[in-house]
Amino acid sequence: MTASALTRPGQRDRLSEKITEIDWRLVILLAVVGGTGAMMLYSVGGGWSPWAADHVIRFSVMTVVMLGLALIDLKWWFRAAYPLYGLFLLLVLMTEFTPLGYTAGGARNWLNLGFIRLQPAEFIKFGLVLALARWYHAHSAQDARLSWKLLIPAAMVGVPFLLVAKQPDLGSAMLIALTGAAIMFLAGLSWRIIAVGVGAAVAIIPPFVMFVMHDYQRNRVLTFLNPEADPAGTGYNIIQSKIALGSGGLLGRGFGLGSQSQLEFLPERHTDFIFSALSEEFGFVGSFTILLCYAAIVLISLRIASLSYSHFGRLAAAGIASTFALFILINGAMVMGLAPVVGVPMPLLSYGGSSMMTLMIGFGLIMAVRVHRYSELPKGQALF
Repeated sequence: MTASALTRPGQRDRLSEKITEIDWRLVILLAVVGGTGAMMLYSVGGGWSPWAADHVIRFSVMTVVMLGLALIDLKWWFRAAYPLYGLFLLLVLMTEFTPLGYTAGGARNWLNLGFIRLQPAEFIKFGLVLALARWYHAHSAQDARLSWKLLIPAAMVGVPFLLVAKQPDLGSAMLIALTGAAIMFLAGLSWRIIAVGVGAAVAIIPPFVMFVMHDYQRNRVLTFLNPEADPAGTGYNIIQSKIALGSGGLLGRGFGLGSQSQLEFLPERHTDFIFSALSEEFGFVGSFTILLCYAAIVLISLRIASLSYSHFGRLAAAGIASTFALFILINGAMVMGLAPVVGVPMPLLSYGGSSMMTLMIGFGLIMAVRVHRYSELPKGQALF
C-alpha cells in the first residue's frame, strides 16, 4: 500500500493544498463586515482620521494573520491551549495588581506595555475557549455530563470572570461567563446542572445588582429598566440610540447624513453605538443586511465545527462562533434598549484593536479546524 493510500481523506500537507481548503466564503463575509465598519467609522469621524484608517490597517493586518494561522496544524493549537490560557490569565492579573494596568472609562482593564496597549479581558475569552476545548477532549462524555470533575472547567471560567468583574468590566465578565457556559452546554452538560445554574443566577442577580455592583453599573441597570426617568442624564445614551435606530426608517438618511451621529448626539458612536449609526444612515435594509452577514458567519463557523474529527476541534470552533454570536446579541440588545449598556462592541464593526485582534485570531483557529479537520489528537492530559 502506498503512502498516499494511508493518508486520511481530505488531509492536506502541501501549502497549496491547504490554501484551497480555506473557506473563502467566510473570508469574504468577514471582509464585508470589516469594510462596512471602516465605512461607518469614516462617516461618524468625518474622514479617515481619527478611526477609519486605523480600522482598515488593523483589519488588513489581522486578515493576513488569520490566513496564516489557518495553515497551522490543529495539534499545535492543541498543545498551546493551556499555556495560552495561563499567559492570558497572567495578563489579567498584571492589569489588576501591577503598575502596568491603568484605568479607562471607570475600569482598570487596560495593560500598558509601552509599545502597545492591550485589553487582556478580550484575550482571556480566546484562551478560555482553547483550554475548555482541550479539557473536554481528554474526558469522557459522562465527565462532561455530570461529574465532580466539572469543578475544573468551572474554575477555569470562574477565576477570569471574578478578576475581570473586579476591574470592574461587567461586559467582558458577562461574555466570559456566557462563553464558558456555552462550551459546557455544547460538551453535553446535564440538564439538571443547567437548571440549577439558571435558578441560582436568577436568585443572585437582584442582591448582586443592589449590593455588589458599583454605583455607575447599578445606574446602568436601573436606567435600562426606565431610561425616561432621567433623559438628560443616565438615560441619555439609550434614548439617543433608539432615536437613531428609528429615524433611519426603511432605507436610511444616507451615507454621512445621520443627524444623531454627525451632530454627536449619539454617544460612543464609533464603539458601543456604531450599529445605531449604521441603522440611521442605511435604515432597516442596511442593518438587516449586516445581521444576515453575521448570521452567515456564525452558521458557516458551526458547520466547520461539525466537520472536525476531533472533539477539540469541534468545541474550539463552536466556542469561537458562540463568543462571536454573544458579542452580536449583547450589543444589539444594548443599543435597542433591551439590555443594560455594558460596553460590549459590535464585532468587526466597532472601533477597537484588542477585540478585533482576538476575534480574527479566533477565526484563524476556525479555519485551521477546517483545513486540518482530519488531524488526530492525543487523548492524554499532559501539558505539552
